[in-house]
Parts: sequence; C-alpha cells; structure tokens
Amino acid sequence: MRSYQDLCGIARALDVVGERWALLVVRELLFGPKRFADLHRGLPGMSPNVLTQRLRQLEQSGILTRRRALQSATGLVYELTDRGRALEPALLALGRWGSSLAPGPGSATVLSPDALMVALRTTFEPALAADLQGIVQVRLPADAFVLTVRGGLLDVVRGEAAAGAVLTCSVRTVQDLAFDGHAVEAAVRTGEAVVDGDRVLLEHLFRAFDDHRVR
Repeated sequence: MRSYQDLCGIARALDVVGERWALLVVRELLFGPKRFADLHRGLPGMSPNVLTQRLRQLEQSGILTRRRALQSATGLVYELTDRGRALEPALLALGRWGSSLAPGPGSATVLSPDALMVALRTTFEPALAADLQGIVQVRLPADAFVLTVRGGLLDVVRGEAAAGAVLTCSVRTVQDLAFDGHAVEAAVRTGEAVVDGDRVLLEHLFRAFDDHRVR
C-alpha cells in the first residue's frame, strides 16, 4: 500500500482507507456482515479482483475481519472490527457533505440497499421529526432494514422486527418517497409499494428527509 509519509492524522488515516473503493467497502458493511457476493452486488462497478485486494488490505489494517458464516448461511463473511465501526461518524459526515453535490456523468441512478440506508441517515432532519416516534420495517428485494425514529433521531439496523408499519418495495421507490417527494398512497396505488400497518407514520417519516440532497 502506498503511503503519504505525512505525520498528520488525516494522512495516516488515508494511508489505511484512502485507496479507491476502500471506504465504499466499509459503507457496505456498516449494517452488518456480508459475503463476498453480497459485497460485489452492492458495488457493481468494482471488479472482483479489486474487491479481493481491498478486502485483503482492510483486513491487514484491522478494519474488517473474516469469519465462517452462521449455520443458516455458507462460506465466509466479512464484518467490521471495532476499529472499522469507528469510521461510521466520519462516513456519515462525508455523506452529508457529498450529498449536496451533483452526481457525475454516468453515475448510477439507484443506490445499493446499504447506500440507501446511509443516505437516509445523512439526510434525516431532526427538526422535521421532533414529534415523530415509531418503528418502520423496510423490505427490499434482497434485504431488509428496521428504521426506528425517536426523540428526533433515526436509527437503522439490518434485519426484521415488529414494527408499526411495514413497507415492501424497491430501492428506487424508497428514493422516490424520501428524496423526490412521492406520496406513499400513490406508490401503493401504482403497485410500486405494499404497506402493512400505519401509513400515516410512513408519510410523516418520509417528510423528514432533506429532499434537495439526494437524487
């Protein structure tokens, strides 16, 4: 790995996570462990060889670790170490800073599921959700997340849980609801979404994002 050979803490951090794709690999692991194929699915512009290299480098740097999957799965999974999880505040701050920038030419129009959840966290506006409280289950075609909003804070975890509202749809539909001002009722009418439970909770939640940042 190349080094800036600079004493500054920023330079030393970039020595570890400054290689192309490295921070996006960390992004894909923020909400829990993944297999190689799942990581590659979330980073389709990254070749398998480069992904292998980044995973090896991040493991050597103590950012992530490999382990055998649980009995319900097969093969190896990659997950962040405590040192890797400590990058989350920096990633969220970087996401907030970058979300106001226009996408570059040829950029993808649909986020990965994990990038979507990061975008929800970085564009969530506490002032718009001061009186909002509840749990929303979001079921995507290949993943599921639990969104908990309470006290003006939004927490996101991967998995399933009892929720006041369950939203089943595509990533693109969530982007439309959160960032393009589409209405939940309209998405249900067109068949883009299926909702079980409290639709008012969903409508209020999706009005709590800064829709000028992500497209």
